[in-house]
Amino acid sequence: MITGDGAYIKKINRSLILKNIIEHGRISRADLSKITGLNKATISVQVANLLEEELIYETQQEHNAVGRRPIMLSINGKAGYVLGVDLDYNQIQYTVSDLQGHPVQSDTVDLEVNDYEATVQLLIKHIKEYTQKYSSSRYGLLNVMIGIHGTVNKDESILFVPKNQWRNKDLKSQLEQELNINISIENNANLSAYAERVYKHHESDNLLTILLTSGIGAGIIIDGKLHKGYHGYAGEMGHMVISPDGEQCRCGNHGCWELYAAEPSLFAQLSKELNKPTLTYHDVRDLIKKQDTAAEKHLEQFIEYISIGLNNVINLYNPETLVLNSEILQMYPDTIGKIKSNLTSSVSQYRELVLSDLGNKACVMGACALAIKRFLEVPELILTISEDVEEQAAR
Repeated sequence: MITGDGAYIKKINRSLILKNIIEHGRISRADLSKITGLNKATISVQVANLLEEELIYETQQEHNAVGRRPIMLSINGKAGYVLGVDLDYNQIQYTVSDLQGHPVQSDTVDLEVNDYEATVQLLIKHIKEYTQKYSSSRYGLLNVMIGIHGTVNKDESILFVPKNQWRNKDLKSQLEQELNINISIENNANLSAYAERVYKHHESDNLLTILLTSGIGAGIIIDGKLHKGYHGYAGEMGHMVISPDGEQCRCGNHGCWELYAAEPSLFAQLSKELNKPTLTYHDVRDLIKKQDTAAEKHLEQFIEYISIGLNNVINLYNPETLVLNSEILQMYPDTIGKIKSNLTSSVSQYRELVLSDLGNKACVMGACALAIKRFLEVPELILTISEDVEEQAAR
């Protein structure tokens, strides 16, 4: 039994009702009452308020049975929009989503320089453009969630972005000084893990996402909640040392995991081996199709190094679901089978090991989902993703 003042209880009831409307897509008042355990009068009052706020809308369900057609309730996706941003070292991805979690616009901007102040001005310019474009909806552009490829403090300031060598930056405050909109800053791997949980692995309360793209980062979900650690830096698994006498990393240590098992390291090794200064994902795909001997040698070593780190991660966290996000692993045949064959320890236990279907869209999709959750103030979120978004991610 929940006890407390009336306003608090109303807020709890509202969030419970919204959560179930989102999860079911379309649901009747009667079914809401059954699922939530709230009486019909409470449902009626709350629904009336949500309709007045235009956060939900009504439709009549088509059915062939005799009697009155039930009135169905759905989230009004067009009531407002959120902006997810993936701020990587060489490009910025933007995705605008409606309140149902459906992407309505996606753009990618290449970054020619990594100058911090220039990047801030670029973000301000683009966010103003999105704010103006979606201003005609009831709530307009509600908030902006930015994914950072580095360590983010619990106060949402940036501690360190290794690729750009940015240290101690308060991006949130700088943007909010120039923009009349809520700005949130989060680690990109955390957002990617949240996307996997919300859009794909709804029942997995203990999930790890490992990104192998611009470096190695991990998003950790424990008991259904993002795990950030004491300062907010949990998940920097790319800087786990797997070779004490190995190469020096930008972090200051030697032999960090991401020096051996991140995609940039594979590209560097292949470029050197093939004497080709610039390699693209398309080039690697062609090498795999041609069964190039040098490429296969480096790919097998790449998988071996991934497995070494994963063994350590699995022993530390005993995850239910382990999601690997890597375009290279998507290309190479039977990568999951090969990685599993290297995880032979009787101690290392997990339920499932899979490749991400969200690919390079995971961060922006997670950013949009978390922004929606915070605006609607729901305890948890379950959304669906369209096939065309998955196809874009796969490409």
